[in-house]
Amino acid sequence: MAAALVAAVSLCSCSKAEEQFSDEPCYFVFDNSVHQNSTLATAMASMSPGVFCLVRETRESGATYFEFTNNQGLSSSSIANAVDMQRTRRLGRQNGLIVGYGNADITSPVFYAYDAQCPVCYTGTGIIDRVLTIDSRGMATCRNCNRTYDLNNGGFIQSGGQSTDATNKLVRYHASTTGAFGQLFVGN
Repeated sequence: MAAALVAAVSLCSCSKAEEQFSDEPCYFVFDNSVHQNSTLATAMASMSPGVFCLVRETRESGATYFEFTNNQGLSSSSIANAVDMQRTRRLGRQNGLIVGYGNADITSPVFYAYDAQCPVCYTGTGIIDRVLTIDSRGMATCRNCNRTYDLNNGGFIQSGGQSTDATNKLVRYHASTTGAFGQLFVGN
């Protein structure tokens, strides 16, 4: 009986931790030690919490590029190399991720990776072209529904109305980085 109770409590605590991450397909690896992209580096530096970067994949003249725009006004792109092209990539629901360290706890900043798609618009309409914009305060805003999400603190809605369950915050993916000019890993 006691073993069953311990097992039940353990399962509940694990499920709460896992609820913060999406189970939707997402996979992106970027080697910034090779690309040396300074815009992305600003968001991958633990010493600069509150800086977030929107990451998107584009194609131009037959070449694949990764575009980076941070919430401090910087933007740049890096052409995909042969190693990048061999990797499987899925940048969230609609080709967009937002990554960076939150500034809610500057003594132990958390590295976040969010889907760049507004979850309320996606869930309510199934429309997947509602890419969020990010500002210098670390807020992401949907131009369609005018909801604002706090990137620094788990991606919860800050203004524009509350929603139910899964849509009260941004879709979050597992993520890690080895430093500003190191590796970025996002995946489920």
